[in-house]
Amino acid sequence: MLIRIGFDIELQVTAPTALIHMLQVHPSRAGDLQGPENLELFPALPTDHYLDGFGNRCARVRIPSGVDSVRLRNHAVVYDTGQPDPVDLDAWGHATADLPVETLPFLLPSRYCEVDSELLAFAWNNFAHLAPGWHRVQAICDFVHRHLRFDYASARPTRTALEGYRERTGVCRDFTHLAITLCRAMNIPARYVTGYLGDIGVPVAPYPMDFSAWFEVYLGDRWYTFDARHNTPRIGRIVIARGRDAADVPITMVFGANTLTRFEVTTEEVLQ
Repeated sequence: MLIRIGFDIELQVTAPTALIHMLQVHPSRAGDLQGPENLELFPALPTDHYLDGFGNRCARVRIPSGVDSVRLRNHAVVYDTGQPDPVDLDAWGHATADLPVETLPFLLPSRYCEVDSELLAFAWNNFAHLAPGWHRVQAICDFVHRHLRFDYASARPTRTALEGYRERTGVCRDFTHLAITLCRAMNIPARYVTGYLGDIGVPVAPYPMDFSAWFEVYLGDRWYTFDARHNTPRIGRIVIARGRDAADVPITMVFGANTLTRFEVTTEEVLQ
């Protein structure tokens, strides 16, 4: 299938300053783009493009004095298999000593994922009886899906996994942070993913489209997608960036006072 993606984002800023954004399709999906992305910046400003330490495509926009608003727009079409997230009930968990070394950073505490908290004991008390592997991760997703109540009105950018656990509410990033933290507490490498996820193959959600967050765990010989928010395999995930948690993959970050004045996201199947 083909999926149309894009956004229209505008921020009021206090210049001079700089803006970093992660708004382009991840290099792992670049081969699926049906032509180049059409990223536009208004006004046209000097921009430095680079890859960060996790392999994500990033850009730094240099905003001079006299500019009080920056607008970013993009649209593209991406090929997708149309298949739901892979499920492998036989995927096994590793002893920590046997994990590939590149997965080890995704076992550690991070900004929003306090592995070294009361969640460590909670995880071992509730999930240690399950065999390492797919079923243990799924049990964690089942718990988070039941424990948290999805509520856009309660969203805040500073909520950590522990706070989400205590408050029992949040948005997709909060579901993801809590699930990641519980996985890491059980010595399962887990990394945060942000990207596009449209309402393909499911009822249309009754709220505006947004970017989405989910996570990946290392089982067997590969990374697998899990989603504690929806807790079911989904069709049409388009990865933008991966990191330890949301702090590593901000859609936009402005180094100074700023106000979001426009935020529109598109992700939908191209009907032929």
